[in-house]
Amino acid sequence: MRLISAICLALALVAGLPGTALAQTDHTGAERIALWEQGVPGFEERRDLPEQSAEWWTRSINDPAIWHYAPQPWARSGAAVLIMPGGGHENLVTTTEGVAVARWFADHGVDAFVLYYRLFREPGVPWTVESPRQDAERAMRIIRQRSGEFGIDPERVGVIGFSAGGELARMTMLSPPVTPPGAGDATDRLDPRPDFGILVFPGPLNSADEAITPDAPPVLLSVANDDECCAQPTIDLFLAYRAAGAPVELHVYQEGGHAYNMGEATDLVSLQNWPERIIEWMTDRGLFAPASD
Repeated sequence: MRLISAICLALALVAGLPGTALAQTDHTGAERIALWEQGVPGFEERRDLPEQSAEWWTRSINDPAIWHYAPQPWARSGAAVLIMPGGGHENLVTTTEGVAVARWFADHGVDAFVLYYRLFREPGVPWTVESPRQDAERAMRIIRQRSGEFGIDPERVGVIGFSAGGELARMTMLSPPVTPPGAGDATDRLDPRPDFGILVFPGPLNSADEAITPDAPPVLLSVANDDECCAQPTIDLFLAYRAAGAPVELHVYQEGGHAYNMGEATDLVSLQNWPERIIEWMTDRGLFAPASD
């Protein structure tokens, strides 16, 4: 498991590099929503420490937030997705595994929220493995709390995670909530469990208290067979879901390695078109029904 984790971390460091330079993260048209108005409880003094960004990555996340990409009002389906970029918990691949994903979902009528979560493997930070889980759960609660304002159905809020972000999405789906930082507030009393999940080449890290039961959130899994890091953990998760009688769909591509993202970084036609599987799966599950239905 340690070897697999090391491979995943190494792959994550190049996850945003399809062979061409990428611009710094562009949030044009999106709304930033801080997860805690005064900063993370207990770490308020870090709120104004600047993020660091270059080309494909962002790090030094001290004031975790979500960026909301809304679809056109006439196209809104009522579904929403919280996007968790990868990066080995040391960086965030905020371009190809964040903003590009959000714009794709918004173009398909889904409200998309890119999560900027704390990175516990970044050198010199006070965060623990529970920190990104606190951020993800807080984000889910905020989306549900403001669902009326956003025009979304609070029972159709899912997650999509890539690589290390897939690990975080998995824990958010399948493990009991962690203790919020500080004393907690009314938001922290809301349910953070996603209604569905999409895990794209998710890493092997999970939680000891994970529980896969028949009522686990339905999940769509996508991975390449030659992904040294993440193929086997993804298949194992599929088998665990299947054994539990929980709803699961798995797509294993013959080749493609790690970090094919939304198909923009590969010459393989099957991977270029794989996001169509998301549309098909969400349609089959009734997730694209208008919010008024």
